[in-house]
Amino acid sequence: MTERFSPKVIPLVDLRAGAYSIPAAALMPASRMAASGLVSDALGRNLRDLRISVTDRCNFRCNYCMPKEIFDKDYAYLPHAALLSFEEIVRIARQFVAHGVQKIRLTGGEPLLRKNIERLIEQLAALRTLDGSPLDLTLTTNGALLARKAKALKAAGLQRVTVSLDGLNDAVFRSMNDVDFPVADVLDGIHAAQAAGLGPIKINMVVKRGTNDQEILPMVRHFKGSGMVLRFIEYMDVGATNGWRMHDVMPSAEVIQHIGSELSLVPLDPSIAGETAERWGFANASGEHDQAAGEIGVISSVTQAFCSSCNRARLSTEGQLYLCLFANQGYDLRSLVRSGATDEDMASAIGHIWSGRSDRYSELRGAMGADAGTGSRRVEMSYIGG
Repeated sequence: MTERFSPKVIPLVDLRAGAYSIPAAALMPASRMAASGLVSDALGRNLRDLRISVTDRCNFRCNYCMPKEIFDKDYAYLPHAALLSFEEIVRIARQFVAHGVQKIRLTGGEPLLRKNIERLIEQLAALRTLDGSPLDLTLTTNGALLARKAKALKAAGLQRVTVSLDGLNDAVFRSMNDVDFPVADVLDGIHAAQAAGLGPIKINMVVKRGTNDQEILPMVRHFKGSGMVLRFIEYMDVGATNGWRMHDVMPSAEVIQHIGSELSLVPLDPSIAGETAERWGFANASGEHDQAAGEIGVISSVTQAFCSSCNRARLSTEGQLYLCLFANQGYDLRSLVRSGATDEDMASAIGHIWSGRSDRYSELRGAMGADAGTGSRRVEMSYIGG
C-alpha cells in the first residue's frame, strides 16, 4: 500500500480479501438442514429477500459510497476469475429460493456494467418459488446506462428497476456523482425504463444535510403524479470510507415535515411484510390519499431502525454471504460451490447460517448513541450493494 492511501481503506481491503470470512469447511456442520421453504433466524425473522452484487465496479464516485480519493484510477478491482459466474450465481440463488426467498435484487457497484447481464436475468427469471410463482426480480441502478439497456432488460425477464437519483439540479447532481455525469441522461434512462414496462419504478434519493437537502421539494414536485415512487433514504454509516457523521443525517421525520410544508401527506399502510420504507400518500382536498398523485417513501435506517423485520441476505460479487448491510464478517459460499459441494450441501450451509443470524446493528447503534460505530470495521456498500 502506497503512502498516498488513507489508512481508512484498510477495512475494505481486509474484508474483500476474505480476512473476515468464514471458510467453506466451517459451513458444513455434522447435522444436515434440508430446505423446507421456511427458515427463521435466531430472532424469528424469515428469509425472503436476496440481494446479489454482480460487480464491484461503478461509473460514479458518489462520496457517500465510493469516494474518489479511495476508489481512484489505481484502485485494484476484483479480477474476473474471482467473480461468481452467472451459472454459480443461479445455482446459489436456487438454494435460497428453496429456503423461501421470493425476491431477488441485482446490485453492484453498478450492475449494468456487468457484461451480458441480460443472460443472468434470463436464468434467474426462470426460477420459481415453492408455490410455482415467478420471483420478484428487480435491479438497482444509477441510471447511466439505462436508456440503452432498458428494452433488453425487460425482454430478458427483469420486472422493475430502482434508480438512484440524488437531485435534479444538474450542478448538484454532477457534484454528488463526482464524474461530471449530467442528470438529463439519468432522466432519459428513467423514461426509457418506464416506456419498456420496467415498473413500478422507484427513485431513491440519499439525503445528506448541507449537500443536497435543497433538492427534496424539487424532486417531489417532479415525480408527483408520474406513476413512480420517490423514496428518501437517510445517509447511512455503511463501510468505513465515507466519513459518516450523524451531523450529516437529515432524519426522515424532518424530510416529511419539510415536504408537508408545501404538500399534504397521509400515512399509508405497508404494502408487504418487512418493507423498509414508511409510505406516505399525497392527500386530496378531502384529506384522503389521491391515488393519481401517488406516494413517497422514507427509509429511516439511522433514526428508526427496522432490524426486527429485516428478511434480507446479501451475496457479494465474489460469493461472500453477508447477513447485514453493516456486517464485518462474511461466509464464503464461492469456495463451497467450487469445492464440489452438492446442492444439498449448499442448502444445508445456507440454512445453518441463516438460522444462527442475530444481526441488528442499526438497533444497537441507536441504543449506543448518535456516532456509535463511527470508524468501526464493516463491509463497504459498493461491495455488497444497498
